[in-house]
Amino acid sequence: MLDVAYAWDRLAMPRSLRHFEAKWADRANPHSFSGVWRFHELLPFAPREQCVTVGEGQTLLHPSEGVGKYVGLRPGRLYLQYEGMNPSGSFKDNGMSAAFTHARMTGATRAACASTGNTSASLALYCSVTRLMKAVIFVGSGKIAYGKLSQALDFGALTVQIAGDFDDAMARVQEVSRQLGIYLVNSVNPFRLEGQKTIMYRVLEGLRWEVPDWIVVPGGNLGNSSAFGKAFRELHELGLIPRVPRLAVINAAGANTLYRLVEQEGLRWNHGAPSESLIRKFYDDMNAEKRRAKTIASAIEINRPVNLQKCLRALEVCNGVVREVSDQDILDAKAQVGAGGLGCEPASAASVAGARLLVSEGVIGRDDRVVCVLTGHQLKDPDATVAYHTTDQELFNKVLGSRGVRRAAFANRAVAVSNNLDEIVKAIHLYG
Repeated sequence: MLDVAYAWDRLAMPRSLRHFEAKWADRANPHSFSGVWRFHELLPFAPREQCVTVGEGQTLLHPSEGVGKYVGLRPGRLYLQYEGMNPSGSFKDNGMSAAFTHARMTGATRAACASTGNTSASLALYCSVTRLMKAVIFVGSGKIAYGKLSQALDFGALTVQIAGDFDDAMARVQEVSRQLGIYLVNSVNPFRLEGQKTIMYRVLEGLRWEVPDWIVVPGGNLGNSSAFGKAFRELHELGLIPRVPRLAVINAAGANTLYRLVEQEGLRWNHGAPSESLIRKFYDDMNAEKRRAKTIASAIEINRPVNLQKCLRALEVCNGVVREVSDQDILDAKAQVGAGGLGCEPASAASVAGARLLVSEGVIGRDDRVVCVLTGHQLKDPDATVAYHTTDQELFNKVLGSRGVRRAAFANRAVAVSNNLDEIVKAIHLYG
């Protein structure tokens, strides 16, 4: 695992984060328009003229009274960072812009990834739009939502579907990339994480450069949490923020490696010396028991997060916590997010479900200012949304029941009426 470290004392750095507001007056410049590259001074690994952009990072920090009430916070204290507004519909475009830039610098002609869906969609989009290289993506059998797979196929990527899950696909893509000299863009790539730091820069921008009390993020391969911790550590060391927020990483209960290691086994970063033996034993036991991740939140359905150790560092920097939430909790939270006008994929809603749990435990105070990161758009996995709200019990059981979801507490069900004006008017009066 490599890290990108900068010689900040040899770089021209802004004295204040307000420096970046001037970029809005230069939005005709694609790099100033980009929500990644307008913060170029904070990820200066490439000359600005070589930075690749497709307009990523035009995302919204949205205050949500309805979701805040559901979580248990006082009015005006909850914000949703909606990364579903990126070109490919997920947060991955932030990191892909940076990784693609580095790939271009190396002269790569092909780029590859293993994916539960969002990474493959983002890589395929950047390859298709820029025509700089060809995309090769690896997915596990039946382990990708059609909304995401359709993007990779539509954008022209070579899609390799293997018998196995994400962890199997991750192992194979690393082997293939080494053998064939293909540039790997998964978040094991440190330049991916440089791009993902900018999500937090935009959060600060949306809060007029004030630091929130909590950042709550879903935990899958742990790239976001690792990047966020790095972002805040650097900003604090540079004197650009007075303190770092606390970080909460939320696993799905069916894919809870981080939760078990940190909260149950006591694994810590330990100032750069985490217990390798504890990690090895955990994975050996996982293999012996044939445990496999299983959750409706397919984007975080991962057994062996490649950024585990970087996430441990982020948890230490940000005095962080880890929690797990059930698929039932995730889908109920997702419905509340949707009722507030922002559609998100299931994995995104883990952040909201986790914030609610932490408020109920008294870890997050009701007056704390909390930012929940929504990582992907609702249309990434429309099957889960339709199944949750459906009146069709067979569909509900097929899509959700198999994952242990037993009820739809906030379902907005269609009202069936006959093709008759009076009956339609009556239904509208009754239910509208």
